[in-house]
Amino acid sequence: MTATTPSNNLPSVYDPKAAESKWQQFWEENHIYKADPSNKGEPYCIVIPPPNVTGSLHMGHAFDNSLIDTLVRYHRMKGKNALYLPGTDHASIAVQTILEKQLKEEGKTRYDLGREKFLERAWQWKAESGGTIVNQLRRLGVSVDWTRERFTLDEGLSKAVLEAFVKLYDEGLIYRGEYLVNWCPESQSAVSDLEVDQKEVNGNLWHFRYPLCDHSGYVEVATTRPETMLGDTAVAVNPNDERYKNLIGKTLILPIMNREIPIIGDELVDPTFGTGCVKVTPAHDPNDFQMGKRHNLPFINIMNKNGALNENAGEFQGQDRFVARKNVVAKLEELGVLVKVEEYKHTVPYSERGKVPIEPLLSTQWFVKIRPLADKALEFLDQQNSPHFVPQRWSKVYRDWLVKLEDWCISRQLWWGHQIPAWYAVSETGGEISDTTPFVVARNAEEALKKAKVQFGEEVKLERDPDVLDTWFSSGLWPFSTMGWPQQTPDLAKYYPTSVLVTGFDIIFFWVARMTMMAGHFTGKMPFQDVYIHGLVLDEKGKKMSKSAGNGIDPLLLIDKYGTDALRYTLIKEVAGAGQDIRLDYDRKKNESQSFEASRNFANKLWNASRFVMMNLPHPLTPSFYEGEGGLELSDKWILSRYNKVVKDTNNYISNYGLGEAAKGLYEFIWGDFCDWYIELVKSRLQKDADAVSQKVAQQTLVYVLEGILKLLHPYMPHITEEIWHTLTQQGADSKQSLSLQHYPEADETQINLGLEEEFDLLIGTIRTIRNLRAEADVKPGMKVAISLQTDSSREREILSSGEAYIKDLAKVESLSIVAGEANSEDKKAIAGVIGTVQVILPLTGVVDIAAFCTKLQKKLEKIENDIKSLSARLNNPGFVNNASPDIVQSVRDNLAEAEAQAQILRDRIHKLKV
Repeated sequence: MTATTPSNNLPSVYDPKAAESKWQQFWEENHIYKADPSNKGEPYCIVIPPPNVTGSLHMGHAFDNSLIDTLVRYHRMKGKNALYLPGTDHASIAVQTILEKQLKEEGKTRYDLGREKFLERAWQWKAESGGTIVNQLRRLGVSVDWTRERFTLDEGLSKAVLEAFVKLYDEGLIYRGEYLVNWCPESQSAVSDLEVDQKEVNGNLWHFRYPLCDHSGYVEVATTRPETMLGDTAVAVNPNDERYKNLIGKTLILPIMNREIPIIGDELVDPTFGTGCVKVTPAHDPNDFQMGKRHNLPFINIMNKNGALNENAGEFQGQDRFVARKNVVAKLEELGVLVKVEEYKHTVPYSERGKVPIEPLLSTQWFVKIRPLADKALEFLDQQNSPHFVPQRWSKVYRDWLVKLEDWCISRQLWWGHQIPAWYAVSETGGEISDTTPFVVARNAEEALKKAKVQFGEEVKLERDPDVLDTWFSSGLWPFSTMGWPQQTPDLAKYYPTSVLVTGFDIIFFWVARMTMMAGHFTGKMPFQDVYIHGLVLDEKGKKMSKSAGNGIDPLLLIDKYGTDALRYTLIKEVAGAGQDIRLDYDRKKNESQSFEASRNFANKLWNASRFVMMNLPHPLTPSFYEGEGGLELSDKWILSRYNKVVKDTNNYISNYGLGEAAKGLYEFIWGDFCDWYIELVKSRLQKDADAVSQKVAQQTLVYVLEGILKLLHPYMPHITEEIWHTLTQQGADSKQSLSLQHYPEADETQINLGLEEEFDLLIGTIRTIRNLRAEADVKPGMKVAISLQTDSSREREILSSGEAYIKDLAKVESLSIVAGEANSEDKKAIAGVIGTVQVILPLTGVVDIAAFCTKLQKKLEKIENDIKSLSARLNNPGFVNNASPDIVQSVRDNLAEAEAQAQILRDRIHKLKV
């Protein structure tokens, strides 16, 4: 069990669950991360990408928030006035779907309850179930200011949404009009282009003929949606297509409907596609809609909002669109105008929420006139490179999208959300809201009535628009509405614009551009200085995780098994460059992962090293412990050089969003340099009989570097570092101090000695080579041996001599000779290794049973020779060489070359031992 009160040392085993709950509670109860705009320090602010209130923590959330929290903790420790602002999105469609499903199970609809009761039920659901994702975020240990938690439907944000809508309307940037929208028959709501999934399906292409009215022939058209022909009002050809130029202006008879329709010329038609003749259904296809406007064609809507055909479909009225499709084809065949049916693979747009094909439908909706807003965002990008994208390549993607934006449909036929602040004068249209009913836009009902009376008289009757705003409308205001806009608050003055948006590339179109357009218009500034685009977390097969694919990996399960810090560290350490996807290894049968296990082992390594350090310190650590300056020994200078080098590199990496690179560098330094080497190098100086001055210098260096390590690692692994730091620094039980508020290390470049580090590389390599030779020869662990180090380099001999004590101590060497010249072991049975230009010789006479050792080497040689035969046989097989991929063939060649080299080394070694 992890200690809950400070002591002189740590428990023998680290308990992640106990430490995590303890420190998460400590941070929150003591308001460690409460931001104060009146405090000094350069502001550093990130607003959380608000997860849906319906959600639960998935790996994408865990990855995104681990990256964000690492940045925030780092900059807070750098002395900045940091704010990490949390909150959730009200998720209109998702919440309404949940509630309507519940009502359906009760045999009811929302209309049975009425709007007021339905919304009461929605808020009740939010109170009971909406906190799941927030509590799960707490388990990640994110350093957010929970006192500032926001919800996109809370009072303040609702006022901001209202103000934004009214201002845009007053400026002529919001309008109500008839337009072709993406309609979801399942949810019976318009959906934006961003809420549409493009799915490739195996469908059909139906060809049929429309006869010319002058009986001179016919034209052949093809479509994937034959039922829409009932709403055709023209056939289009390219005006430059010689085959059909003479037909432009003639008319056709539309089969089934017997409607006369014109042949028009339009350059949108691709002459190479199909027959070059295109049926035009302006009310049910985006391209046809544009042609319909250009040529003043009738717009005939044949479909109800539930996906069934309406009275304009004639005999097919009331049929579901897919039923009607079959029946229309059968009728065309009966009339003798069906030419052929082809199998055809094509892309079909599906409603992201409704999970059904969307239907382009002519509908009266509310729209934002997007061009002025998009042009303002483009101006910031082109003139100021604002916001700055990391990696920069995403700037072009963002720009291209802004250029292509169409007007934004912002109304949704739902009840849960921000109700549109428009009131219709129903007394002008018989008490009903119709497409022609006049309206007023106002901030509240009283203001609306006042405006309406001026326009329509004292007896006017008003009814509020029942629709709500697209969720992305409120999310687009998130960076500044959460800080009090439209009021000029201290938070807005201090923390806005925010420092960085951290998000996946798949949401640039959904959210990033919405925020930049809204912010540019309402605040005159971009909402964030940088946009850090990270990749996706892929499953063990390199596939994108999704609910539909059922291949998600539950981060909470991994937290329970390996600890939060291990989860956070693994996700960030796996990032190999900004914007790159990361692939997780995961055994689904065992619910295990080697990557997360490695990070848990890393945490345990740090824990055990810290315990060792504290076990070898005087207690208590009084101020006198830090006084006095003894001479630093070679290993002390080396670790201080390595420490300051990693401090410098870590600061450079993180400040430039190289979080993965920084994590890898810390891992190598902590595990390798500090735990595996420095602690081993100073163990002899910590013994009771060691020189007192040398011992104190070793202890001081251990404490200095260990505390620095805890600070360096804290943004990545906050719980274990906080736990160790409190014990190391002997914080009292009532201490309100937190490691997260300490200063992040700065490099002392005067202590960086790259020459010394190179020298130590040779010493460490030599020790490692001796250890490998001992293991290969099965030398007993406790036995000390004689070693000869031979090199022609006087510089290398000097380095080896300076580190002689380290070599003897760590490699269990009794006698060490460091000489110039070639090896001369004519009278010795020995094995040798090489590090740099140094030959390391381990004499075996009297150390091991040489005959038994030769037998062992011979068996190893036989196995390798068998491998060589197998690999050679594969390469001599034409079927393998000709049919296998070049990469696999080259891999076999490489393995063969390596095996042959190993075999020759073994033959030489056996020969020398038998001479």
